[in-house]
Amino acid sequence: MIDIKKENNTFYVGEPNNKDAEIHYVPTGKDKIIVDHTFVSDSLRGQRIGEALVKRIVEFAREEGKMIIPLCPFAKNQIERNEEYHDILVK
Repeated sequence: MIDIKKENNTFYVGEPNNKDAEIHYVPTGKDKIIVDHTFVSDSLRGQRIGEALVKRIVEFAREEGKMIIPLCPFAKNQIERNEEYHDILVK
Protein backbone atom coordinates (compact mmCIF):
# COMPACT_ATOMS: atom_id res chain seq x y z
CA MET A 1 0.00 0.00 0.00
CA ILE A 2 1.36 3.38 -1.02
CA ASP A 3 1.33 6.07 1.67
CA ILE A 4 0.17 9.23 -0.13
CA LYS A 5 0.40 12.35 2.02
CA LYS A 6 -1.00 15.84 1.46
CA GLU A 7 0.78 19.14 1.97
CA ASN A 8 -0.54 22.49 0.73
CA ASN A 9 -1.46 21.92 -2.93
CA THR A 10 0.51 18.69 -3.31
CA PHE A 11 -0.09 14.99 -2.82
CA TYR A 12 3.20 13.15 -2.38
CA VAL A 13 5.09 9.98 -1.47
CA GLY A 14 8.16 10.26 0.76
CA GLU A 15 9.03 12.95 3.27
CA PRO A 16 8.04 16.65 3.13
CA ASN A 17 11.63 17.73 2.43
CA ASN A 18 12.45 14.70 0.28
CA LYS A 19 9.51 13.82 -1.97
CA ASP A 20 9.99 10.66 -4.03
CA ALA A 21 6.86 11.38 -6.07
CA GLU A 22 4.32 14.18 -6.21
CA ILE A 23 1.35 15.65 -8.02
CA HIS A 24 0.75 19.37 -7.70
CA TYR A 25 -2.37 21.43 -8.31
CA VAL A 26 -3.41 25.09 -8.30
CA PRO A 27 -6.91 26.09 -7.19
CA THR A 28 -8.62 28.28 -9.79
CA GLY A 29 -11.99 29.88 -9.26
CA LYS A 30 -14.24 28.27 -6.69
CA ASP A 31 -14.85 24.93 -8.36
CA LYS A 32 -11.76 24.01 -10.40
CA ILE A 33 -8.19 22.89 -9.85
CA ILE A 34 -5.38 22.89 -12.39
CA VAL A 35 -3.10 19.85 -12.19
CA ASP A 36 0.18 21.29 -13.43
CA HIS A 37 2.92 18.87 -12.40
CA THR A 38 3.53 15.19 -11.71
CA PHE A 39 6.91 13.76 -10.71
CA VAL A 40 8.06 10.23 -9.88
CA SER A 41 11.69 9.60 -8.93
CA ASP A 42 13.74 7.02 -10.82
CA SER A 43 13.71 4.76 -7.74
CA LEU A 44 9.88 4.49 -7.87
CA ARG A 45 9.36 4.34 -11.63
CA GLY A 46 7.44 1.35 -12.96
CA GLN A 47 5.50 0.86 -9.71
CA ARG A 48 2.35 2.71 -10.83
CA ILE A 49 2.98 5.51 -8.34
CA GLY A 50 2.06 8.18 -10.90
CA GLU A 51 -1.27 6.43 -11.54
CA ALA A 52 -1.90 6.25 -7.77
CA LEU A 53 -1.26 9.99 -7.45
CA VAL A 54 -3.67 10.79 -10.28
CA LYS A 55 -6.29 8.53 -8.67
CA ARG A 56 -5.80 10.35 -5.35
CA ILE A 57 -6.21 13.81 -6.88
CA VAL A 58 -9.36 12.63 -8.69
CA GLU A 59 -10.73 11.41 -5.32
CA PHE A 60 -9.78 14.76 -3.77
CA ALA A 61 -11.58 16.69 -6.54
CA ARG A 62 -14.73 14.62 -5.99
CA GLU A 63 -14.55 15.09 -2.19
CA GLU A 64 -14.20 18.86 -2.62
CA GLY A 65 -16.75 19.19 -5.44
CA LYS A 66 -14.07 20.41 -7.89
CA MET A 67 -13.39 19.80 -11.57
CA ILE A 68 -9.87 19.18 -12.91
CA ILE A 69 -8.09 21.03 -15.69
CA PRO A 70 -5.14 18.70 -16.41
CA LEU A 71 -2.29 20.78 -17.85
CA CYS A 72 0.29 18.16 -16.85
CA PRO A 73 0.61 15.78 -19.83
CA PHE A 74 0.86 12.67 -17.63
CA ALA A 75 -2.24 13.53 -15.58
CA LYS A 76 -4.15 14.53 -18.73
CA ASN A 77 -3.34 11.19 -20.36
CA GLN A 78 -4.34 9.20 -17.26
CA ILE A 79 -7.64 11.05 -16.82
CA GLU A 80 -8.56 10.82 -20.50
CA ARG A 81 -7.71 7.09 -20.64
CA ASN A 82 -9.81 6.22 -17.56
CA GLU A 83 -13.50 6.70 -18.29
CA GLU A 84 -14.34 6.57 -14.58
CA TYR A 85 -12.43 9.87 -14.19
CA HIS A 86 -14.32 11.76 -16.89
CA ASP A 87 -16.88 13.12 -14.41
CA ILE A 88 -14.27 15.50 -12.95
CA LEU A 89 -12.63 16.52 -16.25
CA VAL A 90 -13.25 20.07 -17.48
CA LYS A 91 -14.29 19.67 -21.10
